[in-house]
Amino acid sequence: MPTATGINRTEVYFRMMIQGKAIAVRHERIDESAAGQRIDNYLMRIAKGVPKSHVYRILRSGEVRVNGGRVQQTYRLAIGDEIRIPPMRVSESTQSNPPPPGKALPVVFEDDALLVIDKPSGKAVHGGSGISFGVIEQLRIQRPELRMLELAHRLDRDTSGLLIVAKKRSALTVLHDMMRDGAMEKRYLTLVPGRWTNPVQHVKAPLYKYLTPEGERRVRVSPDGKPSHSIVRLVQRWKRFSLVEVELKSGRTHQIRVHLAHLGFPLCGDDKYGDFALNKALEAEGLKRMFLHAARLSFTHPLSGETLTFEAPLPPELQQFIDRLNAREPESNG
Repeated sequence: MPTATGINRTEVYFRMMIQGKAIAVRHERIDESAAGQRIDNYLMRIAKGVPKSHVYRILRSGEVRVNGGRVQQTYRLAIGDEIRIPPMRVSESTQSNPPPPGKALPVVFEDDALLVIDKPSGKAVHGGSGISFGVIEQLRIQRPELRMLELAHRLDRDTSGLLIVAKKRSALTVLHDMMRDGAMEKRYLTLVPGRWTNPVQHVKAPLYKYLTPEGERRVRVSPDGKPSHSIVRLVQRWKRFSLVEVELKSGRTHQIRVHLAHLGFPLCGDDKYGDFALNKALEAEGLKRMFLHAARLSFTHPLSGETLTFEAPLPPELQQFIDRLNAREPESNG
């Protein structure tokens, strides 16, 4: 039930827990804003500052109950579900050192259903894998009046550009359906070494996800992988480099990076699949990040049906590198 300030009772409850106050077991009823969300993600969203390991422990032990019964961490909530939430505390260090809100993220578009932001490079979209604070956590701190904020899709940490965040569960569900069905146009700009010659080239190479012996996530082209489709268009070419636009027809992990590396055109600055010697040389020339930017999004609004199209210009550090190429290397049309 929302309070007079727009913050629901569950959020007030967990804020009190973080302040170290003893609170009895609470029961909450799920409404439209949380329906369809996994129980583990729901608890981590409202229990800000509580370690993930503790959230999973109380789920495994059965201390969290839905409609009186135990549930798996993958259980998806439904409208009307009654959740039993046990009291939890966070460590003193977490209580006294909340994550900093950071610089406000650039908002390209906002309405009652969704946000579109221009994500800077170097910022993860969410916490995890050694990163405690990402875009979604920052937005939730900076916009406490919003009852729900969930990522509609993801961008790699070093990728900049357009990112959609849903403000309603109904909008999130439709956005996910659109992405699964290929009904959203997503185009990226990237710089690759060498001379890309085809004006338009379709790349259809299945991608397989695996873990390295060190536990890092990687992707490679493999017949055992999932079908993947990228459309690469030449934008500009110099003596040593080519600027290309890549349209994603599927949304696999690291798709652009792996498809282009597989063809012999690794992304400039890519620290996983790139040319590491070239990357080091490019750093000396001023390119200190991966050159990959989510430049264009076009999709049907999930609730109104209106066609929305957004474009984000290259960030200054990438545009400046292009400007230096233009100044010292003639364009190559041959």
